[in-house]
Amino acid sequence: MRRPEGGWQGKRVVLGVTGSIAAYKAVELARRLTQEGAQVQVVMTRAATRFIAPLTFRELTYREPLVDLFDPPPGELMRHVHVAEEADLLLIAPATANILAKMAAGLADDLLTCTFLATQAPVVVAPAMNRIMYLHPATQENLAKLARWGVVAVGPEWGPLATGIEGPGRLASIDQILAAAAEAIDRGQGLVQWAESADLKGVRVLVSAGPTREAIDPVRFLTNRSSGKMGFAVARAARARGAEVTLVTGPVALADPPGVRVIRVESAAQMRAALLEHFLQCDVLVMAAAVADFRPRQQAPAKIKKGEHQEGLRLELERTEDILTELAGQRAPHQVLVGFAAETNADLAQARAKRAAKGVDLLVLNDVLEPGAGFESETNRVTLLHRSGQAEPLPLMSKEAVAHQILDRVVQLLATSGPTS
Repeated sequence: MRRPEGGWQGKRVVLGVTGSIAAYKAVELARRLTQEGAQVQVVMTRAATRFIAPLTFRELTYREPLVDLFDPPPGELMRHVHVAEEADLLLIAPATANILAKMAAGLADDLLTCTFLATQAPVVVAPAMNRIMYLHPATQENLAKLARWGVVAVGPEWGPLATGIEGPGRLASIDQILAAAAEAIDRGQGLVQWAESADLKGVRVLVSAGPTREAIDPVRFLTNRSSGKMGFAVARAARARGAEVTLVTGPVALADPPGVRVIRVESAAQMRAALLEHFLQCDVLVMAAAVADFRPRQQAPAKIKKGEHQEGLRLELERTEDILTELAGQRAPHQVLVGFAAETNADLAQARAKRAAKGVDLLVLNDVLEPGAGFESETNRVTLLHRSGQAEPLPLMSKEAVAHQILDRVVQLLATSGPTS
C-alpha cells in the first residue's frame, strides 16, 4: 500500500461514494484508510445508499456517513463548506458517469457535488461504469475537462464487468487507488492551486508505450512482456500537469487515459510511422515503448502448419529501425527527449554509452529482473542518467510516482533546452 509522506495518520480524507455496483469495494477502501490512521468522512449520494447501507461505513470509520445536504446535525450550518474546508483529500470511488458529468458541468445539487465545488484539497476520482458508458464521447469529454482542471483519474481497468462482458470500466484496484491518493496528497495541490501552477501547461508531450508485435504468419507473432503501464503512467502524469499529450501505444489491455489523444498501433513499423508523423509538433518525447529489435524477414501468407515442419522451423530475423535514434537525428533545439532502457543487467557504463548513442537528454534505466520493477508490476525502481553524466538512482515507488519524477526533470530541461551532446 502506497502511503503519503509521513503516512496516513491524521490525514482527513473525504471519501465520496456514488451509485455504482462497485460501491461495495469502497468499504475496503474506507477500512484500509482508517486502519492506516486516516480520518475518513464518507459522503454518499442517495443512489449509493441503494447499493450499500451507510451503517457499514459508520462501523468502519467511526463517523456517521453524510448523505443529505439539507439535514445537518443541530447547530451545524453549511455542511458542505465545513467538510470541504477540513479535507486534505477528496477521493470519489467509485465515480459514476453521472457524478463525472455533474462535476464537469459545475452542478451542485447534492452534498458530494457541493463539496467538490467548495474544496481546495486535491481531488481523485476512480471511474467505474458500463463499458459503453465509459467510452461514450460525453464521458470522455467530461474526464478530459476534469483532467484539465487538475482532477486525477485512476483507472478504470480493463476486465469483466457486471454485465458479463469484458472491457474498460472496471474500478481500479484498491492498491492503485490508494497509490494515486497518496501521490495527490504529497503533491498537495487543490484545483485552484493546480490551475495557477501546472508546470507543463501548453507543452506538447509525445509518449510511446507498450510492446510491438511482429507477425510470423496471420496467427502468430513475436513480442515482449511490456504491459504499457509505465508509458501510460507518464501520459496520465503529463496530462495532469497541464500538457497536451499524444500517446502512441502498442497492443495493451489498458483503457485510454482521460484527456489524452491515443493512437494504437501494432508493429514497430506502425509505431515508427505514427511517431514520425507527430514528432516535429511535440516539445517533449518520452519513449517508454518496448519496441521489438527484430522481426521475421518474411511473413508467411497463411498459417504455418506444424506437420509440414517435422524437423523444426527456422525463422530468419532482421533488425527493426531504431526509432529513437532516428527521431533524435531530426530534433529541434528546443525539444527534450527521454529514452528508456529495460535491461536484465543494469550496467551504468553501458547505459551511459546508450544514452549518448541515442542522443537523448535523459535515459531511464531499470532492471526488469529486480522484484517490483518488472514489466507487469505496479511499481518500478529506476536510475535516471542525465546528459551531464550524473546517475540518479530512485527508490522503489509506484509507476505514477516514477512518471512524476521523470517529468520533474523534464520541466528543468525545458527551462534550459538545447541540443544534447
